Amino acid sequence: MLNRRALLGAGAALPLLSAVPAWPAGADQQPDAVVDAFVRDAGFQGVVMLGRMGKPDYIRTVGYADIEARLPAKADTPYAIASISKWLTTVTVLKLVERGLLDLDAPLTRFLPDYRADTGAKLTLRRLLCNASGLPNLFSAAGKEDPTLLTTDLTTGQALTRFCQGDLMFEPGDKFDYNMVNWIVVVAVVERVTGLPFQAAVRSITLDPLGMKATAATDKALETVAPSYRTVEPPDRWRNDRRPYLAAAGGYASTAPDLMRGAHLVFDTGFLTPESRRQLTHVEMPTADYALGGRVRQLTIQGRTVLAGWETGRTAGYRLVLGHRLDGRRTVVILNNTALSQKTMDQFADRLLGAEPRP
Repeated sequence: MLNRRALLGAGAALPLLSAVPAWPAGADQQPDAVVDAFVRDAGFQGVVMLGRMGKPDYIRTVGYADIEARLPAKADTPYAIASISKWLTTVTVLKLVERGLLDLDAPLTRFLPDYRADTGAKLTLRRLLCNASGLPNLFSAAGKEDPTLLTTDLTTGQALTRFCQGDLMFEPGDKFDYNMVNWIVVVAVVERVTGLPFQAAVRSITLDPLGMKATAATDKALETVAPSYRTVEPPDRWRNDRRPYLAAAGGYASTAPDLMRGAHLVFDTGFLTPESRRQLTHVEMPTADYALGGRVRQLTIQGRTVLAGWETGRTAGYRLVLGHRLDGRRTVVILNNTALSQKTMDQFADRLLGAEPRP
């Protein structure tokens, strides 16, 4: 039986990659001390990466990506990124808006003319992308009745008909409701306007142009992705089945270098137009700090308020943070597969960025 503290201690002894330069002189935070404390207090294992302009200047790997096989976590180990997939989906939608194929505020029935007419006239991509559509979560209800649902193949059209056409629970925009059904509808829209399977559209529109070669849908990359765990002592693997029609909400896997590169190019460069970047970072639902496809948080760093794009992922045992200061000065990526508290992961990321604790 593996002892958790001994396991993580062994991982913590793994060296930094030799190609990574030393932490900048005069930096306020010494990340090794922050990581060591989180390993000690929370039993963290996984990957920590800090960088600037899409390039890492600090990498730390802790523990094992595969506990049973004793395969150590590496800087380029792929992890399922859960809801960070929503960010990639939103970037894809915004690129299609730039091409004139989509409109964030047009009625859904413009793009899905066979969708239910009464609700389709009220729904927009904006409300779907900020999780404020009002659609009931018929997917979760069906999953409770049928445990085999996540291993059952359905086409996008079948999923759209079965899960996404219920009576609205509230008027679109009135409430925040973190609901996977929203994203099944987005998959259907992207497939309809591009004529491509969703994953192929994301690959050609977003991933390949961003150079995110290690990022792929989990159903295409299961053999290489670090498994997730409910517990590490004894190791108890936690399945993370995802059908293609669920890819937009949480069906991708990626690596720390890919996520860091993508965050820089999306938030800091001309990959998106200024208007698209404005849409991506405009908070639509202030009660949840939620913009389109992710959050924008206010961090207090050295007495100043700094906005940060804040993408998090939580599914099965995966817990992840991609935090990017919108002033372009710093990115943090944290990948974990042992079911840590997401709140503590956010607090860990805050400390690594030198932010004051939130009340």
